[in-house]
Amino acid sequence: MAVSTGWRAALAAASAGLVAVPTAAPANFFWKSPDLSGAPVRGDEPELHNPLPGATPAELQASLVWMLRAGLNVGALQCQFDPTLLANVQYNHVIDYHRVELGKAYQTLEGYFKRTKKPLKVAQNAFDQYGTRTYSRFSTVSSQYTFCETVSKIGRTALFVPKGQFHLVAEKYLSELRNSLNRHGEQRFTYQILPIVTPMPPLDDKCWGKKGELDTRRCPFAF
Repeated sequence: MAVSTGWRAALAAASAGLVAVPTAAPANFFWKSPDLSGAPVRGDEPELHNPLPGATPAELQASLVWMLRAGLNVGALQCQFDPTLLANVQYNHVIDYHRVELGKAYQTLEGYFKRTKKPLKVAQNAFDQYGTRTYSRFSTVSSQYTFCETVSKIGRTALFVPKGQFHLVAEKYLSELRNSLNRHGEQRFTYQILPIVTPMPPLDDKCWGKKGELDTRRCPFAF
């Protein structure tokens, strides 16, 4: 099954029950990862940066479900550089295994925008913008290693919780997924990246001869 690039893509066709599979091997990054753990979330935290003013507890829970789905989807697309992460495979199984809960979350969010935005066209546009913003929150370049490791961990966890409990994974791990978007380095060894300073010769006309040679008597310069 191919990874869906659209946030509205179908939440998957039916499948037979999942069978037990061995734990995925760790990614070959060869470094000590930072501790990215965070507190559980409810859905109304400012740091999530996608508020739903006046949302009910059920609507906030649906937003967490949809936010985690978006993060795993972005990871499935961005993290294919390391197949050992299984981000692509895990995402496809997650949306199939939890398709009922994901479908309910979609309907709940759609209902929120229909309730708070009038007329229907305005509500639909707001819902589309919400989806676009949700996806864009997980775009990263400089923190790809930490983000992809975290996506792999959360995707694996989501596959082993009972159906109907995907929201618990979202509540527990969304802070960690958000933290993974910040740049981090090797945690076991400390090092500094020293700036490279390239000396520039003097540019005054008096420092240069008629043939373009530097007159070091007038303008001493150390290369």
